[in-house]
Parts: sequence; C-alpha cells; structure tokens
Amino acid sequence: MLKQILSIYIFLSCGFVAFSQPLSPTIDSIPMSDGKKLAVDIYKPNNCTQCPTILIQTPYNRIYYRWSLPLGIGVDLDSSDYNFAIVDWRGFYGSAAAATANPDRGQDGYDAVQWIAAQSWSDGQIGTWGPSALGKIQYQTAQKQPPNLVCGVPVVAGSQFDYHGYYPGGVYRTEYVEQLDALGYGLSTLLKANPFYNFTWQFLENQAYYPASIAVPMLMIGGWYDHAPVYMLDLFAGLQTSSPITVRNQHKIWIGPWVHGGNGAANPGTATQGELTYPNAGGISDSIALAFFDYHLLGTSNNWNSTAPITYYQMGNNQWETTNTWPPANLSDQTWYLHSGGLLDTAQSTSGNASFSYDPADPSPTHGGTTLRADQVQGPYDQRDSVEARSDHSIFSTSTLTDDLIVKGKIKIHLFISSDRLDTDIAVRLTDVYPDGRSMLLTDDIQRMRFRNGYSTSDTASIVPGTVYPITIELADLAHTFLAGHQIRLIVTGSNYPKYDNNLNNGGAVLVGGDTLVATNTIYHNTSRPSRIVLPTMANPILNTFQANTLTSEQVYLSPNPCQNQVQLHYDNILSTNSITYSICDINGRTIKTKNNYITAPFIIDTQELSAGIFFITFKINDRIYKTKLVKIP
Repeated sequence: MLKQILSIYIFLSCGFVAFSQPLSPTIDSIPMSDGKKLAVDIYKPNNCTQCPTILIQTPYNRIYYRWSLPLGIGVDLDSSDYNFAIVDWRGFYGSAAAATANPDRGQDGYDAVQWIAAQSWSDGQIGTWGPSALGKIQYQTAQKQPPNLVCGVPVVAGSQFDYHGYYPGGVYRTEYVEQLDALGYGLSTLLKANPFYNFTWQFLENQAYYPASIAVPMLMIGGWYDHAPVYMLDLFAGLQTSSPITVRNQHKIWIGPWVHGGNGAANPGTATQGELTYPNAGGISDSIALAFFDYHLLGTSNNWNSTAPITYYQMGNNQWETTNTWPPANLSDQTWYLHSGGLLDTAQSTSGNASFSYDPADPSPTHGGTTLRADQVQGPYDQRDSVEARSDHSIFSTSTLTDDLIVKGKIKIHLFISSDRLDTDIAVRLTDVYPDGRSMLLTDDIQRMRFRNGYSTSDTASIVPGTVYPITIELADLAHTFLAGHQIRLIVTGSNYPKYDNNLNNGGAVLVGGDTLVATNTIYHNTSRPSRIVLPTMANPILNTFQANTLTSEQVYLSPNPCQNQVQLHYDNILSTNSITYSICDINGRTIKTKNNYITAPFIIDTQELSAGIFFITFKINDRIYKTKLVKIP
C-alpha cells in the first residue's frame, strides 16, 4: 500500500492535469525480443488515420494516465496531432509478469518503438518524452538506435549512474535512495555494499555514459533546483562533441528555475517553485517540447532549427538567456573571503577562526533544495527558521551588495577545517538574502572529512583531532544574479539531514550503527589559511550601460547607497547650480517619482515611500545628464 501511495505521489508530482472523467485508451500488449509482453495504453486522435506517436515508458503505472493528459497539450486529446503510447516498464504494474533479473530497458524501448512503427495507426515516426526515470529510459532506448525513433525529450534526467550522484562528498544520499526504494527500484542494497569508489562504480559509470551512441536529436529539459543539471550539462557537452555528426547540432537543452517534481519542469503550468515565483517560466517546458516534436515529427516550419543550443534561466533578474557552450564565455572568478564576525569580503582576512558544534542525535534539518522524498519540500525555501535559528552553524554573509553580481557555472568553496573527532562532515548551503531578510536556499553540498583525499579505500583516512585540513566543495552549476540590495550567504554546518547521511563522528565504518559523539569543528580564515568562496561571474550589462555617465566621486555621488529613509546628492565640484531635476525609475523602467527645479541645499531625496529594491535615478544638473543606481534597503 505504501508503495502504491508513493507511486501515485510521484506520478502526480510530474504535474499532469486531472480530468473529471477518465480517458478510454486502447489496451494492448507489446511483444518483447525474449517472448514476454509489456502492457501498453494507446490514445489515438479521432481525426488521424496515421499519426506520429509519442512513446512514454513509465515505472509509475500507466493506468494513472487515464485520468490525465500526457504532456499537458490540452484537454481535448482528439484534436492532437499525435498518438500516445504509455508503456509499463518490465516488472512494474501491468508488465509485472515480464520481470527478469537484469532487464535491458534499452532493448525493451527498441522493441516498443519498432512495434509501434508497424501498427496501422502509426505513420512510422516515434518520439519519446518523460521526466526523471521516464527520461533516463529514453537515453537507453536511443542508445539501441531503433530505426523508427526520430527524437526524444528527456526531462530532469541524464543517462549517468555515478558514484557522486549517490555519495556526494562521500556521504550517502539518505532521503533520495529511500524514495527510490519506496518506488520499487531497490537500489539501497547495491549502494550500501559499495560506499567507496571501486571497480563496480567504474563499470556502472562506463555503461551509463554513451553520447556517441545517441543518433537522434534530443531536447533535454532541466531545472536549477533539481539534482540532475550537472549530469545533463555534462551529457549535453558530450552530445555536442561525440554524437553522430548528422545530429550533433540538433541537440538542445533548456534549464529553467524548476525543481525535480511537484511544481517542477514536468509541471510547467505553474510558475511557483518552492517559496518563489517565476512568472515567465510557467508553461515553457511543454511549449518547447511541442515545438520540438512539431519540427521533427510533423515537419512544421516553426524556426526550431534556429533555437540556440543552450537556453537557460538566469535567476535573480529572472530572464531567459542563451549560449552555445556551458559555462558561457567571458567569465572571471571573483573571490570572497571568510572573516571574523561572519563577514564575506573581497579583501583577504589576516586572522581569525569560527567554530560550530555538530550532534548526530540532533542534526541540522534539510529544508528545501534538490530533495526527492515525499515528505520533503523541494526548491527555494527560507532557511532562517529551520536552519539559521539553531546554534550549530557558522554563517558568513556579504554586506549589502551595491551592484548586481551575475554568477554562471560552478561555485567553489575552499575551507580550512579542523575537528576534535576522527571523522566529521562539513555541509554547506548557499543562500540569497533578500532585503526583507529572507535567506533563500540556492544550492548545497557536503564533504566527509575521511574522503578529503579521494573516494577509494586507499585514499580515505581518519583525521587527526586538532589538525587543520584544506577541503574544496564544488557546488552544482547555477545561473543566478545576486541583485543589488541583497546579500550572499554561506551557512556551514556538520549535517543536512535527511538529505545526507549523518556522520556519527566516531571514525568507525561508514553506514554502520554505533555510538555517536558530538564534534566541535573549526573553520580557519587567515593569511596562510584563506577560507573563501570563488564565484564564476560575468560583467553586469545593465551597469555597463550607465558607466559613461555614472555619477563619480570626483563630481557627483549619492550617499548613503544603499540607503534606508533618505539619500543625499553631493555635487561639490559643480558651481553655480540653480536647479536640479531628477526622476526615479524602478528596475522595469517605470517612473516612480519626479522632481523639477529642486534648489534646496543640501540636496536630500526622501526614499521612505520606495519599497526595498533597485532603482535608477536620472539627474539633470546645469543641462548635463547623470545616471546612477540607487539601492533601497528596509
């Protein structure tokens, strides 16, 4: 019963639209190469004699699709240009009788594609679609190169199966694997038997990465708040360089501000992700999938071929952007150093350290992020009450930013750590602190200290209490703009549970119960041990627009900036000023306030009526125009 409930949850989390009346598909079975059969539901539009077909292969029970519409194309399936074939995986639900010890999902997909192509209602062209596990099986199917497979749309999924996907930093992904087990995958036995990087992992990784074998165009759709983008971007780079040259330039990838399930890329009808809203990201996933299918399966002249290879959502300023490669060109590293008093600053610290405790019996709780388990929330959530209100952390924040800081790519965190135990974990969370105080989670990761030198049994070693060790934690790819008026925050704890396994701090065998010990861990930030964050940044195009006429300290400037209730204009070197005219616009270009012939000295602008955020002020002084940015904080 639990398995059924969870499968329903996961299925519904893919975001299909429920109907008041069930659909009535044609029920059939597809013969496999070994003589067994897979159950299939077929939905055929009334106005189509022979149509292209979208194949969806699911482990979550094809019957649920009878109450919803694949792809969210619309309520009236009969007006669709496509047939839909929904197949239960071998060993699952309607295909349970076809179970085998080591199923070849790719071969099953091959057989399904070729069977569909031979049916009277099919025009012989098949595309595939689906999120998560329904996406991974599309790569396996494409690897077998069935002749009638034309294209695929894997959503929030890569083909890879690698060690770091299940043991990031050497730490077991507790809630993720527990959810997979509840859904019937049964991976925990294999994973727990291989907690170190060994030949088993090398074999599995080699088997799961095959871009050279993908001979049809793929549209990959992912989300920054999902756990898959790092693998999807890596695989996409492989497709760009290794897939057959006839399709190499036809692959596309879109990454939006989406989570894995719930309101994620698989449910793009809503713009809400976690506790944030992205209005211009709602509906995108389905619309681009349809454009892709229309181009490749219907031959529609919709200019899809002119779409950029990579389209991604720049969070923060919330805009869609494009690039030919990831990360984009023209990035430069910007380093922020940890300081005493919980400060992040671009100047290096000369002395200091910060300590925090970690009790395995009372771990720092997971709240949002790239989670999967049904009882966990996903995506951007405020960390103040759940994480920051506790005492078991060290927190470092920048001062309020005066300019936008544009980040694209992988952020690296370099820390110098000591502990009073033989082993412990260092968990990091990166947040964007809003002017109203919200500390919104962007990404997180973890490092087990015994794995500081590597992940094979020969590399791992207990730490010596009191000895300082350097570690580097590389966060997943991100495209985010920290807006002026915001802050960048790093939260360092000894745990993030249940997302990651709790370290018992006793130095014993991993994934084995035993006595727990409280650890006191210390971060060092001084001249010889410069703990720091390195951000891959891009020059601010909005700021550059204003540089030619920006108010300078030699002529005209504002202070304080950021401001709260008022800001003063200083114009010390401009003589015989009789009047000043100014206008204030918000970040969307809307005029908020204007003032003409202002002659009072000192020149004070009342900002109490402005909400917290970014504004642009245009001044006219003695027939000269000056423009600058104003940041209003609460």
